[in-house]
Amino acid sequence: MGSQDVKPFLSLKAKLGFGAGLIGLVAIAASALTIYGMARMSDRIEASLQAEERIRGYSVLASQISTFMVAAAEATQSGVSSESSQIRFDRLISDIGNTFALIRRDLEPVVEAAQDQGLDEQSRSATRSIGIARMEAQFNATARAFKGDESLSDPIRMRGFIDSFSLRFDPLISAAISEEVRIRKQAIDGVETLRAWLTKAALGIGAVAALLLAGFYLGIVRPQLLRLDLLRHASQKIGQEDFDVSLPEQSRDEIGQLFHETNKMAAALAGRKADVDRQWDNLNQIVEERTEALQSANAALAQVDQDRRRFFADLSHELRTPLTVILTESELGMAGGDGPGAGFETIHRRAQRLNRRIDDLLRIARSDSGQITVQSEPFDLNAALRAAAEDMRAEIDRAKMVLTVETTDAAMVTGDRNWTRQIITGLIENSLRHARDGGRITLMSEQVDGPPCARVIDNGPGVPAAQTKQVFDRFCQASDKTKAAGFGIGLALAKWVMTEQGGGISLTSPVPDRLRLGKAPGTMVTVCFEKGA
Repeated sequence: MGSQDVKPFLSLKAKLGFGAGLIGLVAIAASALTIYGMARMSDRIEASLQAEERIRGYSVLASQISTFMVAAAEATQSGVSSESSQIRFDRLISDIGNTFALIRRDLEPVVEAAQDQGLDEQSRSATRSIGIARMEAQFNATARAFKGDESLSDPIRMRGFIDSFSLRFDPLISAAISEEVRIRKQAIDGVETLRAWLTKAALGIGAVAALLLAGFYLGIVRPQLLRLDLLRHASQKIGQEDFDVSLPEQSRDEIGQLFHETNKMAAALAGRKADVDRQWDNLNQIVEERTEALQSANAALAQVDQDRRRFFADLSHELRTPLTVILTESELGMAGGDGPGAGFETIHRRAQRLNRRIDDLLRIARSDSGQITVQSEPFDLNAALRAAAEDMRAEIDRAKMVLTVETTDAAMVTGDRNWTRQIITGLIENSLRHARDGGRITLMSEQVDGPPCARVIDNGPGVPAAQTKQVFDRFCQASDKTKAAGFGIGLALAKWVMTEQGGGISLTSPVPDRLRLGKAPGTMVTVCFEKGA
């Protein structure tokens, strides 16, 4: 909203500025009145003080003249040394001359100021100057009469001088003092008059200021505050998603334009809310349709998974019957003579291995269907390691790798023998797929603190540090792209089985230096049990 949209005579800024300007003018007038009153008051007080100072000077002069007249009277008497009288006269004459000089100096500013104050003041100041001059002239004439020894030889004559001087001087100094008293009284009266005038002026300015403030508040501020209250209530309604807002738009000032924009905003938000409600209804409908489709897809997947499990269970069952016959026949062949014993022994060993594979398939199928069971019984961990190594011997030979089994003297633990063997077999297969280039795998049992642990160590490229914990998540695959074939169980299932046995499984890469099988980082998977046998 630009300022050009508001006409100047309707602008709220102009109204506020005009009211503030009037109040400012009143404040300036009050300040000017204060300054003027203080200046005039200072002038009158200064005039009063100056008159007082001149009265004090005249009093000093009168005292000195009295002393002079007393000294002159004493000098006319017989028996007084003319030399001592002359010294005393000289000192008195000098003091009185200084006093006249001070009085003239104090009177000079008054005479100068009277030049700008009209003929009456000029006449009064001239009269005062003439009076001072006449008093000084009469004193000087009398003082000259008393200089020299011959002046004191005729006491009658000198007494006549004194009486004549007193008759002429007293009226002059009395008139001068009376004039200064009049001036002082006039200055004091002027102060009182000025105070009364300033009081009336201050009361008048205060009344004008009060009227202006009342008019400014009632005529400008209060109506705008009421309009802002309307705007606040409208904003609260909009904040509560109630867009039924209708602010008055009669005025075209800034608040009026704000009312207009608020009404437009409320209308736009109301339309937007209606659109959002429609889109929300559509979204809910789409979610319902997608949910039904997802439920149908889940049902289909569940059926497919159930069919897969049934297939593995049926396949295992079908394979078990001929294997049982093979085992029986091979046992009979081994019991019949020494010739074919070696061949039958091989058949028997292969059949046992195939039988264990089928058991593994059954375990996996049952684990997926929630029917897995974990046994808890004492067994020899070394035997499980050797059995797993034997299961993988053919694959190790075909891969031209070296599998080493290192066992401790006593490695009895409590857990599930078959699951433990199956876990070790799966770990060997993982090493075959991911560490074939290293060429070496070591199975070992080690007892540090607590029951023995089984370790599967290879000298392959290792596992990135970021994946050492993720590899135990379901469906997680190693970062390399080797896809060698082979049957085994996943690390996620291995972790679940070890947890069910009360133990644990962990992966370390690179392999610690004391267990490393070469320069490659390698990978070490450790399987530990909660308790021994």
